[in-house]
Amino acid sequence: MRRSCIVSALLALCLLLAGCAPRPSQARQAERPLRVTTTVSMLTDLVRAIGGERVLVQGLMGPGVDPHLYKPTIGDVLKLDSADLVLYVGLHLEGRMAELFHTMGRAGKPVVGVGEAIDPGRLIKVSETEEAYDPHIWFDPTLWGEAAKITAQALGEADPEWRDIYRRNAEAYLAQLEALDAYIRERLAEIPAEQRVLITAHDAFGYFGARYGLEVIGLQGINTASEAGARDVQALAELIAARRIKAIFVETSVSPATLRAVQAAVRARGWSVAIGEALFSDALGDEGTPEGTYLGMMRHNVEAIVQGLR
Repeated sequence: MRRSCIVSALLALCLLLAGCAPRPSQARQAERPLRVTTTVSMLTDLVRAIGGERVLVQGLMGPGVDPHLYKPTIGDVLKLDSADLVLYVGLHLEGRMAELFHTMGRAGKPVVGVGEAIDPGRLIKVSETEEAYDPHIWFDPTLWGEAAKITAQALGEADPEWRDIYRRNAEAYLAQLEALDAYIRERLAEIPAEQRVLITAHDAFGYFGARYGLEVIGLQGINTASEAGARDVQALAELIAARRIKAIFVETSVSPATLRAVQAAVRARGWSVAIGEALFSDALGDEGTPEGTYLGMMRHNVEAIVQGLR
């Protein structure tokens, strides 16, 4: 009940702000930077790469933040309201914040769900009864390239005078993604076929596995709001011991407690499984570090997976 009241209050504030604030075309002067507010840090990094110095970007979610469980604050609403453009992933990644974005969009704020603008035919469907898709699109660099194109288009529509700059920056970024894709394929080829099983805290790596030929198993589901029970732990431990899997991986934005329980249950079955170096799943690393960028985060994850499974 309390959370529902908080969300309702935020939505009410959003309506008030959006209704009173001047439209972006009226409020913004062309000589100042374009103000963009994003949700997850992968999107924040993407906007910086494509927008360059022309864009002033604020990300709501920093290192180690789980977007599935994130609760918006009044400060977040103010950041969203002050933006000329709002970008989020969508596909239920940001949970209840979707209501906030839809409300602001209806009130005239330029709001773009980057993941929701991608062709659904390229997405992994996670429900047979409804139109629900895996939101972790950044784990396939080719899909992240589509996100880059959508982002460049959104920036260009909000800031037409710099449209060509955004397009050229996106083209340069796409070339980096192509090189990243080749690097990942080459490195993962070093993992023996029988060990190409990626077990993580939650099911965030589906696109990664589909792109590079790894079997992916998450102890929790797509959304970390679903909790793993004792039966899940025991079933996963049985699989690991039977297949002699060498390593499992915790994530920087998810508690390691359940995977440590899995490790203990595997040990009780006579097999020792290592916990590999932590992977970045729903958030980048600290700013100023290689893992604080999308390209650096992906390279870190690949090296950790190769070292753990090879």
